[in-house]
Amino acid sequence: MSDYRPFFRKKRYFIPAVLIVISGILIIWYAIATSVSPPEVADRSALEWPVSQPDSGFYLCKNNWLKQSNSGLWELYLQGDPFDRGVTNGKLCRELIFKQEEAFVGQIKQLVPSTLYQRFLKYFIYWFNRDLDKYLMEEFKREIYGISFSASDSFNFIGTPYQRLLNYHSAHDIGHALQDLMMVGCTSFGVWDEFSRDSSLIIGRNFDFFVGDAFAENKIVCFEKPDNGFGFMMVTWGGMIGAVSGMNERGITVTINAAKSEIPLSARTPISILAREILQYATSIDDAYQISCARETFVSESILIGSGDENRAAIIEKAPFGIALVYPSKHYIICANHFQDTTFSQDPLNRENIRDNASLYRFCRTTQEITNLKPMDIQSAARLLRDPQGINGTDIGMGNEKAINQLIAHHSVIFKPAERLVWVSTNPWQLGPYVCYNLSEIFYTFAPLRQRVEITEQARTIPSDPFLGSEDYQRFLRFREMRSNLIMKLHENEVSLPPDSMFLEAFQATNPLYYEVWSLSGDYLCKTLNPREAIACYRKALSLEIPRWDEKERIIRSITQCNNQIK
Repeated sequence: MSDYRPFFRKKRYFIPAVLIVISGILIIWYAIATSVSPPEVADRSALEWPVSQPDSGFYLCKNNWLKQSNSGLWELYLQGDPFDRGVTNGKLCRELIFKQEEAFVGQIKQLVPSTLYQRFLKYFIYWFNRDLDKYLMEEFKREIYGISFSASDSFNFIGTPYQRLLNYHSAHDIGHALQDLMMVGCTSFGVWDEFSRDSSLIIGRNFDFFVGDAFAENKIVCFEKPDNGFGFMMVTWGGMIGAVSGMNERGITVTINAAKSEIPLSARTPISILAREILQYATSIDDAYQISCARETFVSESILIGSGDENRAAIIEKAPFGIALVYPSKHYIICANHFQDTTFSQDPLNRENIRDNASLYRFCRTTQEITNLKPMDIQSAARLLRDPQGINGTDIGMGNEKAINQLIAHHSVIFKPAERLVWVSTNPWQLGPYVCYNLSEIFYTFAPLRQRVEITEQARTIPSDPFLGSEDYQRFLRFREMRSNLIMKLHENEVSLPPDSMFLEAFQATNPLYYEVWSLSGDYLCKTLNPREAIACYRKALSLEIPRWDEKERIIRSITQCNNQIK
């Protein structure tokens, strides 16, 4: 009789060996498919340029400089070709780039505590973005590549410096498309003619992009004079060349507002890169529209364009499947987080967004305020951007997403394009003074700066919001701290039995008209097996302004769960 044991022995080792080989091939194929080659740069002499410190708090590299203003804002001036600008940006902002990446990675770890899921997310994003560099202009890749030489090796576990910085530029798009986080529930507006006190165009915007407090600590007001295109300014952060809020020397302003998107299948041009291209090359609203038509994007976004020379503004509504240019019927324009053109009126996602989220509410409140403040000037524009109230001036709780001022803004900006003036908010959020920059002065007077001086138009500073000195502000700070502690307890199942009633009462007193105070109190009481008290808190939450329908549904489900506990 034949002995089949050698065959089975071979088979036992053969199958694992085949699996190992296949796995190895897949890993190599994945590495090749997701690898990103940096652009070719012939002249790398900028890598040898030294950084000097000719004055306290003032750093110089060739003809580029960085300093921190008395306002706390960092001010950066760059000129030259793309690679040189990137290299000097990296050299001057090395520490700021590290802090920004540290804050970003830290927030990701907080949002996604599982190491396994973090690793999955990393590989997924690299696969998703495997063709990202094909959708960026060569000059933008060179600029990012230049910065990457100053990126820290501490984060190489995520990827190479160039690969990381490239992918970070799509973080805004991926975040609101894949998880519908809507961390960018922004409000922007423009007024002109009879709605403006001197009839000239005024643009205002809140960039309500929240990735943790640390991410917003080191804002950079960047003034860039490229060798091609126009000089421009933008409010940004370390390592970022894309634009979210900015104005060029021809008086074209750009601000972006996220809209609801389908889950994309692969990356295209990040919205911030498209906005940057408009800033650098557009001289009119039509220019901005033509540039937008020429680029493929993978998420839906509203881009508010202001033009000082044309003295008007319009919104470019761009989705992966279409584009529209929206001009208002009146001499003001408002942009929240939904599309307004008939092109998208029947789009199910847009209709769902209008029905279920806070965008339309903020749109209506902004309309009210523009009417109430007519004719507007710079000071009244700041008052609008700082408005914490709901429709008809109702108190909807501090920090509510339905408010124009949600008390989370990364930055807030006011533009007067005809005069090339821009006001940028200082910490905290949009409550600190708005400091004014004159682009003509920056590019033609301060460009050759060799010592530390203030470059803002100090006489034009808008004072800080009186809210900063109020007891309400102190209560809001206590609310944020207690809210964080309560969420941590709920996530880590550290609730105490019996419930800490003194803590809950103190928490509820900090922000009593904000629904989340009561929904979180209900969650805590539900976990501590106090269903009747939990239901009372949930019902209180339902009586207040809740910004999202899915949150309202969650609270209703929680009430059902508590009723089941009672039974």
